Amino acid sequence: MLTRKQHQLLTFINERLNATGVAPSFDEMKDALGLKSKSGIHRLITGLEERGFIRRLAHRARALEVLRLPDETGVGNQQSGSEPFAPQVIEGGRNPDASPIIAPSEMPGPDSGSSGGSEIDVPLLGKIAAGTPIEALRDTTQHIGVPPSMLGRGNHYCLEVAGDSMVDAGILDGDTVVIRRTNTADNGSIVVALVEGEEVTLKRLRRRNNSVALEAANPAYETRIFGPDQVAVQGELVGLIRQY
Repeated sequence: MLTRKQHQLLTFINERLNATGVAPSFDEMKDALGLKSKSGIHRLITGLEERGFIRRLAHRARALEVLRLPDETGVGNQQSGSEPFAPQVIEGGRNPDASPIIAPSEMPGPDSGSSGGSEIDVPLLGKIAAGTPIEALRDTTQHIGVPPSMLGRGNHYCLEVAGDSMVDAGILDGDTVVIRRTNTADNGSIVVALVEGEEVTLKRLRRRNNSVALEAANPAYETRIFGPDQVAVQGELVGLIRQY
């Protein structure tokens, strides 16, 4: 499932390729989506590329190839029988198609729904892409038992990791991460970050002078640099649960 802007951009690129055989320029994409700067287009293209919808062709200007579409219609070099793309997702902010992860007043505390004292029930809100942003859920009907020693003061929630961008930090696809809700975090912490009010991702936070870097823990993914007002922390990693 793509964000509304990602879907619009993918559709625009695919239609232009079918009509002319040439991908649109960044300026044309920016104008088509009504964005103010090309940095937003770069972010959307990176998200589409990480999710396997498009591919950038090296050493060629304006060279993009559409690999597949959201409705699973085969295009480009997609192979038959490929796995459907239908993850549950987390995203939030100003995007009219999404909402914040969860409002502070709705976030259960660590003692909510205690399961007999040996574990504490913490809401499992869905999946977060450790590599590409994802759409928002407010589903607090699912819970997961978390050892009390993993939880400190404050409110907590859990997310299932989808993606491999944090593997070198020991966070694997399918892991469940335990997040303490906070809007501040120390430099170097792994956080749930809201990017430009629209997208949420799990990354390591680095503040450098007047910029904020979101670092992956996988050399296959680039570090993304933003202005200080473009990134909002929505939680900090405090634990991880893995099933074998």
